[in-house]
Amino acid sequence: MPYEFLSPEWIDAARTVREKYADLAAAVTTVIRLNGVVTDTPFGDQPLEVQLDTSSGVVHMELGLLDNPDLTVTTDYHTARKIFVEQDQAGAMQAFLGGRVRVQGDMMKLMELQTRMPDDEIAARIAAEINDLTA
Repeated sequence: MPYEFLSPEWIDAARTVREKYADLAAAVTTVIRLNGVVTDTPFGDQPLEVQLDTSSGVVHMELGLLDNPDLTVTTDYHTARKIFVEQDQAGAMQAFLGGRVRVQGDMMKLMELQTRMPDDEIAARIAAEINDLTA
């Protein structure tokens, strides 16, 4: 059953997919604590706050903000979906250059994360399953 991107149900379903492959997935070697502020969501007038933390070697994504993040990324809902679900790196770069992605904090951590995320068959399966559960 597809869920609206970043809804509590989507967060739970995406976590379940990542847990399903936990024993097979390569570790994330870049430690990053990222807060995301997503605007123009279908969930109301307020921006949606989301956190991503790889300090345990796996991707943990939850609603809410982390204390003392390395950086905060602010973008619109459509762009966030392109980055997190579709993994459109070219679109992410265009959005950044076009001012639709704003970064406060350690930009080098973000760049390191983009180049060091696992890129193997298991990572592709996880990405495909998360894409499939996204409405």
